[in-house]
Amino acid sequence: QVQLVESGGGLVQAGGSLRLSCAASGRTFRSSYAMGWFRQAPGKEREFVAAIDWSGTLTKYSDSVTGRFTISRDNAKLTVYLQMNSLKPEDTAAYYCAGRIMVVPGTEPIEYDYWGQGTQVTVSS
Repeated sequence: QVQLVESGGGLVQAGGSLRLSCAASGRTFRSSYAMGWFRQAPGKEREFVAAIDWSGTLTKYSDSVTGRFTISRDNAKLTVYLQMNSLKPEDTAAYYCAGRIMVVPGTEPIEYDYWGQGTQVTVSS
């Protein structure tokens, strides 16, 4: 069993920053798993935000967050981070951490095997 627990969400003004964390646990979780962040706003489909390979050297970002968000990981702590800067009201959503039983990150929700419960990010204008 694998558990992913997100934290760090909250309410922030436009232009502000937040850092999300995703702590992984469970006997079957491996630091070799690729990890990703997705988000879902009310009435919209879940969309890709960022992903990282097992080593932390390969990252992928959606066009809407490139240059503002940074994904990173600490395999010793089994934790993945999403640093979000220059936040915009359109970034408001529930943010989900996801784990993939492959070393290469994907950009589609169907490619991921494990999901956290989500953390809410609200950006006020």
